[in-house]
Amino acid sequence: MSANEYLKLADEVALEIAEGRLRPGERLPPQRSFAYQRGIAASTATRVYAELLRRGLVVGEVGRGTYVSGQSRRGAAATTDPGDPRIDLEFNFPILSGQAQLMSQSLAGLGDTDAMQIALRPATSGGTPAARELGARFLARGGWSPRPDGLAFTGGGRQAIATAIATLVPTGARCGVEAVTYPLVKGIAARLGVNLVPLAMDENGVRPDAVEKAHREARLSALYVQPVLHNPLGITMPAARRVDLARLAESLDLVMIEDAVYGFLADEAPLAALAPDHCVVLDSLSKRVAPGLTLGFVSAPPRLRESVMACIRSGGWGAGGFAFNAAQRLIADGVVGELVAAKREDASRRQRLAADCLSGFEVQADPRSYHLWLTLPEHWRSQAFVAVAARRGIAITPSSAFAVSPGHAPNAVRLALAAPPIERLEEALRTLAGMLHASEQDFAFVE
Repeated sequence: MSANEYLKLADEVALEIAEGRLRPGERLPPQRSFAYQRGIAASTATRVYAELLRRGLVVGEVGRGTYVSGQSRRGAAATTDPGDPRIDLEFNFPILSGQAQLMSQSLAGLGDTDAMQIALRPATSGGTPAARELGARFLARGGWSPRPDGLAFTGGGRQAIATAIATLVPTGARCGVEAVTYPLVKGIAARLGVNLVPLAMDENGVRPDAVEKAHREARLSALYVQPVLHNPLGITMPAARRVDLARLAESLDLVMIEDAVYGFLADEAPLAALAPDHCVVLDSLSKRVAPGLTLGFVSAPPRLRESVMACIRSGGWGAGGFAFNAAQRLIADGVVGELVAAKREDASRRQRLAADCLSGFEVQADPRSYHLWLTLPEHWRSQAFVAVAARRGIAITPSSAFAVSPGHAPNAVRLALAAPPIERLEEALRTLAGMLHASEQDFAFVE
């Protein structure tokens, strides 16, 4: 069989899902049975299932079953397509009613010829002195303000993560990361040839003793963490844990990469306030504003800034000129500040609704956050719960998507609360609550 034959088989299964011959929640045969049916090697069947999982068409883990996820039409219709009947509790980009009108008023001036000529120029990773000053004031929180001379700009938050990891972690080296973390970090690390080391956590976040142990076993080049409104766990690291982690980083001469993309919903200062020479802070406008018009920020110790900018240039991770100038306008005239205030109120309202609908179940969430972590009752498995929800038109994310070590995912799901209108969100939450009261045996996967 040719090297890419497994891709053709994956395409065949994807077509069956897209045409409805395989329905959301339907269980695929075990891999050995699939191999026998298709006349292929078991190793090829494993590659087919892995490819379907990578595309988001199925959910599951070895030994627990593989189910159609209900996301098969994502390539044909965007999640924001008004004709899409799904309730999206998977993607977490809050866009408020009236937001487009507010932004369009701010950006109207970009249509002027002089402004457009500026916007069409290439943006540099270091920006201008004025842009750095504006960015430093904008990112300041909790008594901390980044140094303008340590600030660089990327095309978005993902590019900022890639920049920080590429700057600090050589190919083949080790980067410590929370055992349950933002999924795209795994893909970024794989493409950069970086080995992620999962670190044990408790209710306060990553454990300093786990960091020290991993570093002692084989040197860590950096540590990627989310101390504020952790995605997906909803943990906000308390002050004492922050101090312990910052002091440990200094003693080990270990640089922390702090992903602060959700920090705008809270007031805590980043770890850089405690260890300014050992922390790189990442941020972006994707949540504050919208994914379609975003800008990434990398606030690094001045000693790392030249390396950061070199990585942005070599990786092609810089901001586009139009987005860069549009973002400056939105920040300077206060529109982003208005959006932040409104989104804080919106997130709090949605969390109160979720707390009411899911009362009595094991929910972990910060009341300021746009997501929550739902630990399932023993009679439910994560993959089965996701599949049954998909059959009911609700898209949620299983814990396996966030686990750094395959096969070590908690029995839980993440619910992203930002996307649906509030009425649809309540409908979805009450449907999920009804499912939790039942068991997976009460639901037939195949009609």
